[in-house]
Amino acid sequence: MAKARQVSGGGRAVEVPPERLDGFFVRFAERHGGITATEAGPDEVRVIAADGSSATATVPFGPLREPSVAGLVAHGLVPRRIALLLVRLGGHSVGIARDGRIEVSRTDRHLVQGRSAAGGWSQQRFARRRAGQARHALQDAAKDAFEVLVPRLSEMDAVDAVVLGGDRRALDELRGDRRLAPLFARAEPRVLDVGQPSRAVLEEAAVRALSVQVTLRDG
Repeated sequence: MAKARQVSGGGRAVEVPPERLDGFFVRFAERHGGITATEAGPDEVRVIAADGSSATATVPFGPLREPSVAGLVAHGLVPRRIALLLVRLGGHSVGIARDGRIEVSRTDRHLVQGRSAAGGWSQQRFARRRAGQARHALQDAAKDAFEVLVPRLSEMDAVDAVVLGGDRRALDELRGDRRLAPLFARAEPRVLDVGQPSRAVLEEAAVRALSVQVTLRDG
């Protein structure tokens, strides 16, 4: 289970692997005096404990056909083939994963210089050069996503979902590439927070992509 992170509005979010989801809810109930209410829908399952604490699971790869904790657990355990697109300034990694294991991938990195403390014309030249480097890096990311991921959206053994990760600004730049429209149309709402893309980061993301995000709030 990934490290908890703080979320807006209070509380903390954790990523729970599907095979641990049932035990997670059991332990939550034990720690908080039992479950007094369950609110379930196609996109979210929320349990409320006796002490007022709550655990809200966001349904991945929805909608949830059987809105309940048991239905969520069964939904999470369904085998899936996922397209992954991880992008940060100067680097990207794309791949296809089946049940958390990479089948095919492509990773690349480009130099994108950091900010300069210089001023005047030097600063402007540096900014233009940096913008050109970033643009070239994103063009290569779009090319690899188009060649590796897009064809597999419509093949016989097609992917079940698309999971994004990395820098939202870089991903938004890629959304403007019309060739990638089918990819972004299938993308999950959640964007994974990942480090500089690499094969190792992609392998970790392939496992995390299957997890269920649960937001915990104390009573």
